[in-house]
Amino acid sequence: MEQSFGQKAVGLSFNPSGDDAVGKAKQIYADAIDQLNELRASTTNGEVKRLASVAITETQSAQMWAVKALTWKD
Repeated sequence: MEQSFGQKAVGLSFNPSGDDAVGKAKQIYADAIDQLNELRASTTNGEVKRLASVAITETQSAQMWAVKALTWKD
């Protein structure tokens, strides 16, 4: 099954430890990115496209920090 744009954007298939919490978090962020990507594709408003693109980038950053938090080892 082909991954969605959001799943590719968060690297859903990259989870070397097989951590379920990481997979769940990545899917949540992927869903948000997919929603924003659909908005970006469906609008003709340049500012909405820009804002959606910024939001996608920031969501990718948040996902990476979330994975770092979830996998932090003492």
